[in-house]
Amino acid sequence: MVNWISAFMEEGGYFSIVLLMLLEAVIPPIPSELIMPVGGLMARQGDLHIVGVVLAGTLGSLLGAFLWYGGGLALGRERVRHFAERHGRWLTLTPEQVDGAQRWFDRHGTQAVFFGRLIPQIRVFISLPAGIAEMPMRKFVLWTALGATVWNSVLAGLAFWLADEYERIHHWFNPMSTAVVAFLIAVYLYRVTKFKG
Repeated sequence: MVNWISAFMEEGGYFSIVLLMLLEAVIPPIPSELIMPVGGLMARQGDLHIVGVVLAGTLGSLLGAFLWYGGGLALGRERVRHFAERHGRWLTLTPEQVDGAQRWFDRHGTQAVFFGRLIPQIRVFISLPAGIAEMPMRKFVLWTALGATVWNSVLAGLAFWLADEYERIHHWFNPMSTAVVAFLIAVYLYRVTKFKG
């Protein structure tokens, strides 16, 4: 998996990072925990610049977040609940979870958007209740961008500074990352088959 991500980034550079992070934000096929470290390693090797890697990752995250925010804003709470009733199986999202996310957002507001970007799983869906609540666009962009920048900086920065250690572990890192993605897909399929909406 890491080899494929690396090859894709070598081909498309920063644009590839934006695209992968956009996809991760919408329907997570490949987690950011793999994308950004590969970008950090490539920056250490001199193929990319670490600041460009973080900015590209943040832009991709922001674009994906806009889609969820726009969906929440356009549909509103009741239609999102109705969507979850009809199609929630594929997102493993129930109307009750929509209500819970909305209550959490109502209590924490801008903090929910910022800290939500730092938490796997929450990161994908936190923009939805922000849209439903009609959070002002400027605040949404600011807190989403800040949260995504912190998360992406940590992931890319760790890989950048620990690149020398990678030389010792690279022979098992690629199979391990493939196993992680396979595990995430298996968990998703399990949740879909056991889903009770």
